[in-house]
Amino acid sequence: QVQLMESGGGSVQAGGSLRLSCAASGYTYNNCAGWFRQPPGKEREGVATIYGGGDFTYYSDSVKGRFTISQDNTKKTVYLQMNSLKPEDTAMYFCAADVGRLHGGCSLPLTGVDFPYWGQGTQVTVSS
Repeated sequence: QVQLMESGGGSVQAGGSLRLSCAASGYTYNNCAGWFRQPPGKEREGVATIYGGGDFTYYSDSVKGRFTISQDNTKKTVYLQMNSLKPEDTAMYFCAADVGRLHGGCSLPLTGVDFPYWGQGTQVTVSS
């Protein structure tokens, strides 16, 4: 059974940093993983994806230059380093993964509706 477990969320002031982690179990390798977020009352959006174990990364315009996605294949963990956080980054953050996705299906924009594996989410709150 595949499980994804996020950690690292919390409350920070604007300009601060957080590092989210997503630890996977139940499969040996995912070729596409991503971080998605859903602010209160808004739709879910993909903010960063990583393909091929780190060969390719993609970012939404709203986080480009501030967020970095990475993957440690030996630990089966995907990270999201978030710097220069803004109040508009406040959301529930979810990680998602797939094991047989084509490269084109891992680039943004994505809503993640067809990703088979999801974590339970971790809250990020940024105050001004």
